[in-house]
Amino acid sequence: MMTEIEFQHNFLPDKQYFLELRRPWKLATLSIGMSWLFYGALSYGISDWDIGISLIMGGLAYLCAPWSLGVLFNAVRYRPRGWPLQILAAFLPALVAVDWVYWLYHTAMGNEMLRWENFKVSSALYFICGAIWYYKGSLRDLAALIKRGDKCH
Repeated sequence: MMTEIEFQHNFLPDKQYFLELRRPWKLATLSIGMSWLFYGALSYGISDWDIGISLIMGGLAYLCAPWSLGVLFNAVRYRPRGWPLQILAAFLPALVAVDWVYWLYHTAMGNEMLRWENFKVSSALYFICGAIWYYKGSLRDLAALIKRGDKCH
């Protein structure tokens, strides 16, 4: 029999949200992702991909993407009062992380921008990372949950 695990999600991030970001498996996946971003910045020679923008966008995604995904999930699933505004609010940090800081940074640095291409790739990565980092628990708990076949949301 499959059981459903409910995660409480506050609209505004609280202390528990930030404690979740300190879990070793989340920090390890952040490190792996940032390593890939740094490698790409140093190796691919793309005009708008450097260490600075990798740090800014990667850091903002880590801080904001799980929150954005949680707010979207709760707004769509439970339809609390003001849910359309919650959906808009969830997309605001996403826009900041995947486009607005990109534009500001590269404008200030005088770099050529591939803005639309970056927006498509970065948006997908933002929400994929949000889905990975949304789980509230240890990696051991997640593995046990998956092994049992429970739904995780």
